[in-house]
Amino acid sequence: MTQMLPGGPAPAGRAASPTGTQRAPGGVADTRGRHARPAAWDSAPPDQASPPGQAPSGDGPGWAGAQPGGGYRAHLNWERGYIRSLIGFDAGACVLAGAVAYAVRFGDFVEFATEPASTRPYAVATVLLPIVWVAAMALNRAYEPRFLGGGSEEFRRVVNAAIGVMATVGVASYATKAEIARAYVLVAFPLALLLTVLGRIIARGMLFRRRRLGLCLHRVLVVGAGESAETLVRLAQRDPTAGWSVVGVVLDRAPGRHSHDRPERSGFDLLGVPIVGTTETLHTAIRATRATTVAICPQIDGETLHRVLWNLEGSDVDVLVSSALTDVTGTRISIRPVAGLPLLHVDEPELTGSRRLMKATFDRLVALTAVTLLAPLLIGLGLAVRLTSRGPAIFRQVRVGRDGTHFTMYKFRSMYVDAEQRKAELLARNEGAGLLFKMRDDPRVTPVGRFLRKWSLDELPQLFNVLNGTMSLVGPRPPLPAEVARYERDVHRRLMVKPGLTGLWQISGRSNLAWDESVRLDLRYVENWTLAMDFVILWRTVFAVLRREGAY
Repeated sequence: MTQMLPGGPAPAGRAASPTGTQRAPGGVADTRGRHARPAAWDSAPPDQASPPGQAPSGDGPGWAGAQPGGGYRAHLNWERGYIRSLIGFDAGACVLAGAVAYAVRFGDFVEFATEPASTRPYAVATVLLPIVWVAAMALNRAYEPRFLGGGSEEFRRVVNAAIGVMATVGVASYATKAEIARAYVLVAFPLALLLTVLGRIIARGMLFRRRRLGLCLHRVLVVGAGESAETLVRLAQRDPTAGWSVVGVVLDRAPGRHSHDRPERSGFDLLGVPIVGTTETLHTAIRATRATTVAICPQIDGETLHRVLWNLEGSDVDVLVSSALTDVTGTRISIRPVAGLPLLHVDEPELTGSRRLMKATFDRLVALTAVTLLAPLLIGLGLAVRLTSRGPAIFRQVRVGRDGTHFTMYKFRSMYVDAEQRKAELLARNEGAGLLFKMRDDPRVTPVGRFLRKWSLDELPQLFNVLNGTMSLVGPRPPLPAEVARYERDVHRRLMVKPGLTGLWQISGRSNLAWDESVRLDLRYVENWTLAMDFVILWRTVFAVLRREGAY
């Protein structure tokens, strides 16, 4: 088991590279390894070596039962099944890509100037490609559990493995002067990569769906006290897709009255999670809760942290050491050792420069393409609005954009023209959070407007805002000037980037979100923006619109 902690060297073992650090909720660094069992585990009472009854199977944690000497081992049966499904997805992607490449190059679809002496080597390559591909993924640790199910590290490793395979084939063909049909290579490898990434996205979506149902979870024991432990528990409960089921809290000191072997009698809990002991009885608490992961809060002192890590050696329990940072993704964080002390280096958010230029270019190209393709739909929706109620088809409203500048935002009119005058009489029925006014059954909404809102079609004219540069495809929600006037100091950071047609707020519940949660999501986007994040948000927006969650 490796560790990131102040105060002395880590126990010997397999170290996790800085680039291979997984961020769990609350800025948690994943440390994993395998060692021989210490005496602390072997000395535990035999009746606590495994949970009562039969070992669970399927989606729950699997338990190997009593090890020699009563040792405890934790593993997840669902994790093994998920990895096998990924291997199947990757192999299937290569089979399909190889078959398509073979058909394109040697079929009758396209005529080529030259033909190889024999197609047998390509048929063999088509068969061997899935084996080589899966092996490359395994060597690049793309099947390592800590990189699966969250963050971008999994996809980075997939891309690196694919590039490695393509580079190896290119160098080998040049060194041996082998004649390779370039069309086959140019179709097979890029298509295999595309299908592999698509398969990983589908697998992750299936995993998230199961986690929302309470399956495929890690049983997490939080070690710490005070606000830091509370933050970890709250973050785990807020996002079920993170896969955390917090089963107990272990304090760094005794609270006065507790029981580590009978949590139901303790009389103490943290946000509904039982307090099951202290760090002195950590091994017993893990057995009692059947934990597979231990999350350690940052306030624990170095000596206690060492002791906790030593006690966990050989248990196969994953150890996560939290930092005090929240909502800062791994792309901005790296580990910098200074005098034997591993420190987190946090880069500034990139708000200017070449990537911003790329974002603006991408926004306008996509908006122009969308407006061109959707022109008949836009005209039809505009006529429907105009002909079914009095007033213009387009609703114009002043919003606040980047750096506090005001701009005119366009939407299809979904309310009657006297909506603003009637707002005062409806304030008592406001269901919106914080500074927002929202009603599920707003009488000011027209029948056509209700349909437009249900499918988020009223937002389509904002594509013209993207074209004129006042908005982006992805960004924070565009606020009203009256809202900005009531912002607290930190909330003004939302205005450091252009507002977006969609964003983290839309794919996370929209009008159903609490005000603080909406602000947190917008600030998280501002702090961690990347093009890859934009692509993910745009992809997830499609499903958010289809679910119609929070659209009213």
